[in-house]
Amino acid sequence: MRHFIKPNVVISKCLGFAKCRYNGDIIIDYVVEKLKPFVNFIPVCPEVEIGLGVPREPLRLIWDKATLHLYQPATKKDFTHEMELFIERYLSSLSEIDGFILKYRSPSCGISGVKIYNGFHPDARATQGRGFFGRAVLERFNTKAIEDEGRLKNFTIRENFFTKLFTLASFRVTKKHQKIKELIRFHTINKLLFMAYSQVKLNELGRIVANYQKGHVDIVFSNYEKVLYQLLARMPTFKSWINVLLHAFGGISAQLNKKERAFFLNLIEEYRDERIPLSVLIKIIEGWAVRFGDSYLLEQTFLNPYPKELIEITDSGKGRNR
Repeated sequence: MRHFIKPNVVISKCLGFAKCRYNGDIIIDYVVEKLKPFVNFIPVCPEVEIGLGVPREPLRLIWDKATLHLYQPATKKDFTHEMELFIERYLSSLSEIDGFILKYRSPSCGISGVKIYNGFHPDARATQGRGFFGRAVLERFNTKAIEDEGRLKNFTIRENFFTKLFTLASFRVTKKHQKIKELIRFHTINKLLFMAYSQVKLNELGRIVANYQKGHVDIVFSNYEKVLYQLLARMPTFKSWINVLLHAFGGISAQLNKKERAFFLNLIEEYRDERIPLSVLIKIIEGWAVRFGDSYLLEQTFLNPYPKELIEITDSGKGRNR
């Protein structure tokens, strides 16, 4: 059974940790609750941290004279300076962070869908953008796993977030040890998962590992980390997953009978037509790997990229990335 490193995740405190929303509420989010046993959460509420009480009058983002303001209409107070000071101090203090889960549409924490008004007057029109804290997180930690709790309700987004989060946590610990042997193992067990993200970047990572004797260990890890972030920047497409499935299938197909091979290839077409989820095919591959004692496949993280307890029986795998 695979051992998972606990990711370190900064999270909006109102998402199940404290009654600190502007109206004094707390939000019990199902995904966050499921994650709690498997993640080291670091809760924060930027608005409380800058001295605002609970409850408090709502804040607005105002775009005025080429400057973004954090404004409280009821009191006519501008908290921009206080928030900027907090953001600089807090984000600079963070280390060994693997991801963030931030409050959807919050004027401070939101990473998308936040209303930004075009003036201080009451009837000002609004466009959508990012909150103060959320924007700074995306700028400084853009290589990490970052989502809001609203988007995590989508299966495909949630699956990709979990996969990236636990992969980054595993690499963080591997990097800390600074041992080439551990980097080679990390790369080896993630090969098929990385193939789903990018064959080109997988090959680039392979070259970095293969040429480790030509550079100092810290340079090797630094180069590997840079390309790893690039690889994980985009979600795998269903076409790339088919490539991975066929690659894994090719390693065991000689041990299958004709009907079994035809059965699997037919399932590939059903997946291509969105009639079955990816998980069905992965479980079949895993079952054959167990049956034939294929240690290489059984160690591959694509079979279980994150704890099984986080998988929902209702997850269909629909809405996939093409």
